[in-house]
Amino acid sequence: MPQVQALRRPRGEPRRLLLDAARTLFARQDYRSTTTREIAQAAGVTEHLLFRNFGSKAALFREALVLPFTSFVDEFGQTWQALIPEETDEEELAGHFVGQLYDLFVKHQGLLLTLMASEALSEEELADTGIADVRRALRVLGRISAEGMNLRGLRSDHPDLPAHSTVAMIAGMAALRSTYFGTRPPSREVIVDELIQAILHGFLHRND
Repeated sequence: MPQVQALRRPRGEPRRLLLDAARTLFARQDYRSTTTREIAQAAGVTEHLLFRNFGSKAALFREALVLPFTSFVDEFGQTWQALIPEETDEEELAGHFVGQLYDLFVKHQGLLLTLMASEALSEEELADTGIADVRRALRVLGRISAEGMNLRGLRSDHPDLPAHSTVAMIAGMAALRSTYFGTRPPSREVIVDELIQAILHGFLHRND
């Protein structure tokens, strides 16, 4: 009988499968409840491959869910630093920020779930999973918010709060879409435009 050779996965395929499976499972249950065995089974690979590729559940969580967010903030920070205020279209800039962050939260809802439960995590878990990196990234957005207010001549005792409330609004819309709209949500474009209008103009002054 001819021997049947085992099919070898393309290089990097197990890593991609593990990242996809992790994003799916972390979005359904909290960080602590999700096991490496469950992730490996969902990915169709061995648990040994998970540890070989990532070393730990925390490192997998960080790469699957935290790194996309912190990378986004870093890139937006670079965009902000390169801006020339007199030549900047605020609505275009807001659209870039809101649209990309909304898409990121929709794709990585496990990050939102874990952030909401992060008070239950130990300091070691916060560091290992990268939640502490998320907090640092939020402080970066707070500094950008303060700089933006200063450029507009606005004053506030808490100039970082506009950035934090903006992120919270976008995250809430991404996390609660099915609660708000059931199986027939508005299009992504309609949701993003509403967020932009609310952020830039509030609810009473958008037609001023």
